Amino acid sequence: MGARTGGAGRAGNVGLLGRGPECAFLDEMIAAVRTGQSRVLVVHGAAGVGKSALLEHVENAATDMQVLRAGGVESEMELAYATLHQLCAPLLDRLEHLPSPQRHALETVFGTRAGPPPERFLVGLAVLGLLSAASEERPLLCVVDDAQWADRTSAQVLGFVARRLLAESVALVFGARRQPSDLLGLPELEVSGLNDADAYALLDSVMPDRLDRYIRERLVAEAQGNPLALLELPRGLTLTQMAGGFGLLHTDTLPGRIEQSFLSRIEDLPEQTRLLLLLAAAEPTGDPSLVWHAAERLGISPATALAHGTDSLLVFDTRVVFRHPLVRSAVYKSAEQKDRRAVHLALAEVTDPKADPDRRAWHLASATTMLDESVAAELERSADRAQARGGLATAAAFLQRSVALTADDSRRAERALAAADASLHAGDLDAGRNLAEIADRDAQSEFQHVRAHLVRSHITFAAGFNNEAPPMLLAAAQRLEPFDMTLARETYLIAWGSAAFAAGDRNSLMAISRAIRRLPSPEGEPSAVDLALEGYALLITDGRSAALPALRRGVRALLEAPVQNLMKWSWVAGALPALVWEDRPTAEWPIRVIEEVRTVGALSELPLYLHSRGVTASLTGDFDTAAAMVAEADAVTAATGGPMTQHTRLLLTAMQGKAAEAATLIAATIEEAGATGQLNGVASAHWAAAILHNGLADHERAVTEAQATVQSANALVSQWALPEFVEAAARAGDDRAAHGALEDLADVAEPCDTDWAQGILTRCRALLSDGAAADGLYREAIERLGRTIMRPELARAHLLYGEWLRRDAQRAEARVHLRTAYEMFTSIGMEAFAERARRELIATGETVRKRKNETSTSEALTPQERQIALLVRDGLSNPEVGARLFLSPRTVEWHLRKVFTKLGISSRRQLPDALPCRESDSTPQ
Repeated sequence: MGARTGGAGRAGNVGLLGRGPECAFLDEMIAAVRTGQSRVLVVHGAAGVGKSALLEHVENAATDMQVLRAGGVESEMELAYATLHQLCAPLLDRLEHLPSPQRHALETVFGTRAGPPPERFLVGLAVLGLLSAASEERPLLCVVDDAQWADRTSAQVLGFVARRLLAESVALVFGARRQPSDLLGLPELEVSGLNDADAYALLDSVMPDRLDRYIRERLVAEAQGNPLALLELPRGLTLTQMAGGFGLLHTDTLPGRIEQSFLSRIEDLPEQTRLLLLLAAAEPTGDPSLVWHAAERLGISPATALAHGTDSLLVFDTRVVFRHPLVRSAVYKSAEQKDRRAVHLALAEVTDPKADPDRRAWHLASATTMLDESVAAELERSADRAQARGGLATAAAFLQRSVALTADDSRRAERALAAADASLHAGDLDAGRNLAEIADRDAQSEFQHVRAHLVRSHITFAAGFNNEAPPMLLAAAQRLEPFDMTLARETYLIAWGSAAFAAGDRNSLMAISRAIRRLPSPEGEPSAVDLALEGYALLITDGRSAALPALRRGVRALLEAPVQNLMKWSWVAGALPALVWEDRPTAEWPIRVIEEVRTVGALSELPLYLHSRGVTASLTGDFDTAAAMVAEADAVTAATGGPMTQHTRLLLTAMQGKAAEAATLIAATIEEAGATGQLNGVASAHWAAAILHNGLADHERAVTEAQATVQSANALVSQWALPEFVEAAARAGDDRAAHGALEDLADVAEPCDTDWAQGILTRCRALLSDGAAADGLYREAIERLGRTIMRPELARAHLLYGEWLRRDAQRAEARVHLRTAYEMFTSIGMEAFAERARRELIATGETVRKRKNETSTSEALTPQERQIALLVRDGLSNPEVGARLFLSPRTVEWHLRKVFTKLGISSRRQLPDALPCRESDSTPQ
């Protein structure tokens, strides 16, 4: 609707009668924006209650501010980014100043650039940057009226932007009858009815004759304080009718009664005028030229249609504007079906098929009642264009309508499959299930039936039904084999991952692994997916030794293959390096994937790999990076609405030895993950608890926690828990359990001739050995782990060796290793293990004072401030940090000023000294 500069407010506006407090609140909001603050507000209330008048007031109060305005239109709710385009159109000349990925994202969704569909969160980041840049020239007011009718993608993007405005001179104000789901949680102003005194004053101001007390009371009571009702309900009623209550007492809701008032006025208009109003109601853009061209096709002449006016229900100006949205809905709902079809057909005929093919297709669909392949095909093409712009929900809507108009069963099944898949990726799982059922019902081939089953399986997995998904995916993979072996193999891999890493379902995992073993060998050179399948299946059916050759070849193929070729399965295939105990590839793989995910803008997938990176950073003792990954993952999931996962936070707090915080997280995760059948989450929590209690020297509790973990179907978590089990059982004096755990550890580590595997195994064997054998094993473990990047494991080897030496009365030698362990633990930030080492040192006769760990120099920083500081320390610019953390550059600068104050520095050049980078620090760029 364009940008303009606000002007002075109008005195005596009856729409603002009784709204003094609300107006004062809005004036304060605008004043705050002028001082460089951001403000967001959702003004909501019933139809006619005065929201639009308040929005008009805030616009008029925005003197010398740039004002952007947009409005949701009910008939445009299926057109992706329609509302957003209205709002941003005046700023599009500034696109060239955005970073390339953000600029390309906006150009793609607005149809000025061809390219792969961007994620809506990248679009949101671009809009945030656009508004932030515009506000640097002049404070900015953005008004979005009728937000309940904004298309879903626009609502999601605007909700994303609203939650990230902080230090920009921007006000973002929404008007809505009810709070849209994507705007829930934002600051709100509920507009309720007028009090009786103001209601009487408004009624008296518009009634030409003085009403008697009874009639006035009756009207005010019926209007329930609604200003529009007070203005509309008395229209066309005689004093006698009002006195008798005719036309006032309805069982309908108040908006329905207001709408009925408009209907009464519409019915009194000439036929051609009513048809003109219907054309305007069906044409959402408000383009007068388009309306008159369509009117001409219907034989409507301006002279005839407007001979007696429109009773102020419709105004033709630079835009076609209804008096109130309820007028539009009243006109459209009251029209006969044949008239609706006629106006949509006329609008389709005058809509440029090249400039606006999607709106033309929607008009054609609305004009059609019979099955029509040509219109169905048009809708299908519109869905393709919507999908290319990233409008998955819009694509699904076009395809659903296309399905309804398709006569041929096979084509209908194909379109239903496409619609189900689009609905799945748009997050509308219920619609996806229904469409998959339609596809299955209308399928004309076994391949179509199988694909319908595959979509249902993916929907089940996406819905979090972890115990149901693996067998469904297994069945889908088996049924796919005769038709598409590549797709079948990919589905087997996802099925294996869903059983091993999501559900923790041992029975399904074994069934899937056996089915994979029966597959024919792939043609040509096996890919990383093929090798992962072979290795994973052998791991379950035949054990680590049998699986090792395929797993190792899979690691090499994984590291050599372009990451983009593996994006769909990397969450499964990425476990390969850790399963064969290769420390550097384990740490490097998630960094590579994160870089690729950021490059392509697949932000909804980013948290998974941020958590993978957080886990590997924790295992290497790089707690700064681990904490940064947690903070960034939280920011992304808050932006995308994805599920929060606690795996990295659990491991990090446990390794840090933060007993109270870790215990709370562990208990909550076990309860929540257990209730939803996410056994992998339960296993991860028990593993973290085992580490925590070994650090606290509560070995009996650590035995219980480790025992619960090693029974998990998750090969990685159970593998990493075995050393905890051995140590806990050995220290608790449970030799039988310790030896059993050591045998299990030998099964998974001994075949892998890496320093990580052999160092851990040797350290655990030393725990259960005596004399010279133990001494030699401890020394070998320290030597091997010293060649890895696993600093916590090396520190723990020094600790265990020092404890053994002290008990063997070799105090001098014990002090050397205990002091090394203490210094390493303190440097890393492992407080519980450091305290355990300190107590052992004291037992040797050495005086040791508690030292604060190195990370405490910046404890005053919040997690977000610390994350920003680390990224800037590592060389990222403010725009780059903003893109990483979903913040505007201006907000990043605001946070940096607070960081400088807390650290006692004055520039970003001093950050490396204030936050020194340890050898293992490696925040991925």
